[in-house]
Amino acid sequence: MSGAKPTSRAAGAGRYKPYPTYRDSGVEWLGEIPAHWEVKRLKYVAPARISKLEVKPDDAVYVGLEHVESWTGRLLLENQPETVDSVVGSFKAGDVLFGKLRPYLAKVARADFDGVCTSEILPLRPLAGCSQSYLMYELLNAPYIHWLDSLTYGTKMPRVSPQQVAVSSVGLPPKPEQHAIAAFLDRETARIDALMVKKERLIELLQEQRTALITRAVTKGLDPTVPMKDSGVEWLGEIPAHWEVKKWRYCCRVTEGQVAPDDDRYRERILIAPNHIESGTGRILYTETADEQGAISGKYLVAPGDIIYSKIRPALNKVCIADGHWLCSADMYPVAITEKRLEAQFLLYFMLSEPFVRLMVDESMRVAMPKINRDKLSACPLVIPPAAEQCAIAAFLDRETAKLDALIAKVRDAIDRLKELRTALISAAVTGKIDVREAAA
Repeated sequence: MSGAKPTSRAAGAGRYKPYPTYRDSGVEWLGEIPAHWEVKRLKYVAPARISKLEVKPDDAVYVGLEHVESWTGRLLLENQPETVDSVVGSFKAGDVLFGKLRPYLAKVARADFDGVCTSEILPLRPLAGCSQSYLMYELLNAPYIHWLDSLTYGTKMPRVSPQQVAVSSVGLPPKPEQHAIAAFLDRETARIDALMVKKERLIELLQEQRTALITRAVTKGLDPTVPMKDSGVEWLGEIPAHWEVKKWRYCCRVTEGQVAPDDDRYRERILIAPNHIESGTGRILYTETADEQGAISGKYLVAPGDIIYSKIRPALNKVCIADGHWLCSADMYPVAITEKRLEAQFLLYFMLSEPFVRLMVDESMRVAMPKINRDKLSACPLVIPPAAEQCAIAAFLDRETAKLDALIAKVRDAIDRLKELRTALISAAVTGKIDVREAAA
């Protein structure tokens, strides 16, 4: 075959062999492809179905971008909206759905039912020479996604046009080979996904162990032999006999009065919002100044050692300790400790405990955005062990949670590697870098 050349041994490194010969695809991001493959524009392989409806039919399944999982090809259809107040597109079973808004999210899925979708999803109808499943994986190819993302227009809502998608090029093997590649990827990605599910479950168990460890230490102490007493608080149960129980309002004060973050006195201060705090750990994920965030609405002043607690969605349990003279958003409570015997690190762990979180969830207002008001927080009981015991408990939990966090981090790293493997395997198979025909048999 003219232009065909044998592949070097290095190209076939790993578990799978390369194809015998390759040729230049003529497409920069695609590079070399197997010599017998074709390169076609997408509009000649799977033209877009531009069909819009002013109103969603009552019995139609709706697919929004939120229903398509990034980079996996999975549809998540459990939460269907009651109404859709916008124009929708229609699609048919056998189509491939491609999200053209923020294409870097790689929201691509195959449809096995008729339905309607957001206008930000482009339904593609594979023609006779193209397999639906192969096309889905072809569009999940990382080099293709990255190239398409480079063509986007719009800053806040970057998207590609249907025309840009239509004229994009794809590598196309003979259809039986497409079926083989898709079957191979179905099987191998399912194996990887199953491993990720197991590891995600392990993270859940480690997080549950972390919460249980904190709860036990801040409500029962570290010495299992000490005498216990009824706390008088149903959700606390028994506590060590020498501990006190006091109302929040007698131990802490929620700061009032807001300042303008664009005032020169505050622009360079760190501004903490709920998104800066990791759920359930007390850790700050990253920091930004008020100026970097472009903040203009009123914020609270925070002093070193103050507790910052998110009053919205208490189930997320976003709480941390301020390390300087900061600001916090109006969605959070800056809590100054007024009880001299109460240590900030102990209070932080108390607020991370399961009984406290459950109480805050139960007490939050039953609205679309659950939140805790000041009165509810002020009425919350707190346990006050002796100061030295608080410090010992905090030191114990610092050490033990660090061990669990290190294990969780390792499992998350393993999940990230599996995701990278999944993406790389798809790209290698649909660009012909590996020959999986025998493996698919």
